[in-house]
Amino acid sequence: MTDQTDLRTPPKLGGVVPFSSCDYPGHLACVVFISGCPWRCHYCHNPHLQERHKQPTSPTWNDTLAWLHSRRGLLDAVVFCGGEPLAEHWLPHMMTQVRQLGFQVALHTGGAYPARLRQCLPLLDWVGFDVKAPFASYESVTQVRNSGRAARESLHLLIESGVPFECRTTVHPALHDTASLLQLAGTLAVQGVENFVLQPFRASGCASPMLLQKAIPPDWPDAVTLTRLRSVLPHTSIRTH
Repeated sequence: MTDQTDLRTPPKLGGVVPFSSCDYPGHLACVVFISGCPWRCHYCHNPHLQERHKQPTSPTWNDTLAWLHSRRGLLDAVVFCGGEPLAEHWLPHMMTQVRQLGFQVALHTGGAYPARLRQCLPLLDWVGFDVKAPFASYESVTQVRNSGRAARESLHLLIESGVPFECRTTVHPALHDTASLLQLAGTLAVQGVENFVLQPFRASGCASPMLLQKAIPPDWPDAVTLTRLRSVLPHTSIRTH
């Protein structure tokens, strides 16, 4: 990719968070948001990033690279998220540029584009893989038919790659019950997943009446459910931040 190509078809950024200590566990990172996602998850709290266009207030990728150059030695890594960052066809090249600056590279993805994930895996140090539901039930969360197929293929590629990762699921009682969580944990365990994180639903940015109008019990998932999940996947935790 040349600079001239960059100017004609620049990456579509949705925003940049200069400093984060929670998006790549144990590392201080810059977070780059990519615009565009083929799925319409009920709990999405970044709906403004679903459409595939650059956000008018976000910096350009070249400006972001220039800023990152000045942060060498101060930041550990760059995390790409979205939206769905794999929607960006320049993503492998962007990751290469970041590595050339000396940063580690992490990715938050739902695995909607397995072919692009395959391209990115050799460039990655860590992946946070969002598992929406049992693969046969993905449409209940994403509202897109057959979306579980791409997610299953991407997870298989990730496991086979040897890149460190965690699987995490955003949970809401309108979307998940104990049976579905146990089914999901069993599927992940069979595939070789070790780290499974439950992420409590965040109402901020969410536009789904189905979720916003249903009260969430303060102890959900409860201790009994968590114990049962840990009997299947011992390294199951609840993220509190």
